[in-house]
Amino acid sequence: MKSAIGLLARGAAAIVTTLFLNAQANAAGTLREATIGEPPPLDVMVTTADVATAIGRHMFETLYAWDSSYKSQPLLADSERLEDGGKTIVIKLREGVQFHNGKEMTAKDVVASMERWGKFGARGKLLMASATSVEATGKYEVTLKLSSPNGAWKNLVSDVNGGLAIYPEEIASKATGQPIEQKDYVGTGPYKFKEWRPNRYVELEKFAGYKPRKEKGDGFAGARVANFDAIRFIPVPDVGTRVSGVQAGDYDYAEMISGDLYDTLSKDKSVQVQRTNAPIFGLFFMNSKEGILKDNYKLRRAIQTALDKSQALRVSFGSKDLWKAEGSIVPKDTPWYSTAGIDGYSPHDPKKAKEMAKEAGYTGQPIRLLVSTNYQAHYDQAAVFTRQLADAGINVQMNVVDWATLIKMRGQPEQWDIFVTHHSFFPDPILFTFLNASYAGWWDTAEIKALRAELVNSSDQAARKATWDKIQALIYEQVPVMKVGDAYTYDIASPKLKGLNPNGPAFWNVSNK
Repeated sequence: MKSAIGLLARGAAAIVTTLFLNAQANAAGTLREATIGEPPPLDVMVTTADVATAIGRHMFETLYAWDSSYKSQPLLADSERLEDGGKTIVIKLREGVQFHNGKEMTAKDVVASMERWGKFGARGKLLMASATSVEATGKYEVTLKLSSPNGAWKNLVSDVNGGLAIYPEEIASKATGQPIEQKDYVGTGPYKFKEWRPNRYVELEKFAGYKPRKEKGDGFAGARVANFDAIRFIPVPDVGTRVSGVQAGDYDYAEMISGDLYDTLSKDKSVQVQRTNAPIFGLFFMNSKEGILKDNYKLRRAIQTALDKSQALRVSFGSKDLWKAEGSIVPKDTPWYSTAGIDGYSPHDPKKAKEMAKEAGYTGQPIRLLVSTNYQAHYDQAAVFTRQLADAGINVQMNVVDWATLIKMRGQPEQWDIFVTHHSFFPDPILFTFLNASYAGWWDTAEIKALRAELVNSSDQAARKATWDKIQALIYEQVPVMKVGDAYTYDIASPKLKGLNPNGPAFWNVSNK
């Protein structure tokens, strides 16, 4: 009895604390977002986790940023000029930009950030591996020299997700590949880090010294105006709780709502539905470093041959308005759309898959599939595929963990054979994580090495598209990843919020008036 009373008391205390925190947040003009779970460290340069990016992009900024049509526009940069056939890039910086510590951003900060990004950044080597030098050639001017032109350079420095976030020189120069500490979360964004209460919330507060660009806000580009005193990111793994929280007014915004609720919530006047304007796509990564799938491409193709992607998309996203069974890695109506290799996208032929698996030497060994329930679609797709693979005699064992654990485990090649994630739309395929040899999956065969270099070291768009066609064909041959299909995810928000960003949750320029 004593224990039960204690539990009740603690429960009551927790409720009171939650109500107090919510009341406090409301009083302070705080926007409250319910996220899918606890984020990893917010050092956006070394992680590609979306949950970290969604928070970090409010604190850290890049030289360029994508507008609503995914074109790169200057952000911390003012202008650029190319010399020596594109091998020399001279970037002039905006003047008067302040870090959260009150120091003005100069070229030395950018150079130190570029040097760290090149060594340790999740996407840094895609640009900096061919750098012969990077120097401050003026207080507000940086000169990057490359051994060959890079047709994707501006896109590579336009996103904080594993990208070139600009930190103060004294932080960047000492940082390694390990995430920086919370005390070093110092950027130039419209919000600055305030506190992190584990499993409770991460809170950012308005940066009074922020100096917006003069151009009107457009996508992630242009002026960024902080209209709230603070933003509180609250981990809420259960999607039903995220939904009811917005309906009840406990949260202002909730991300990644399940597809089966789309039609109902679209008619619910207590929320507004925010559908993304570009599709994401589910990805099943194969382990190219260790295990049964390491270099057994025939077995990988057998797995893909067994699958019906439409069924997985229907189960995970529901309404047909939210998904499309599309084998091209990049969606239609983009310059990178390709039909190369897509006959292998979704054959759904279990008999043929069983024969191929036998030819590949497979005798029923368990294949370990790592997946999280924080993203409900990931789990739904994994469950559908596991059943379909069983019909082909392929033995998949699901290892279900929370998202933070998955992010940690996917970096340990001995822990898994396949892991499940998704990829956001990017305007240049070189940004896809599976083309990064250091990203979990570690696809780095001789064939992709050569094609990757070809894609990077050219500024001719027609030549780069031809190379991308070859890469997509190779993806269907070596199967480093399996694409599930295109999906338009959606979030929900309070009807009071105005100015929401269709490119993804970003709360500058958002208000409740």
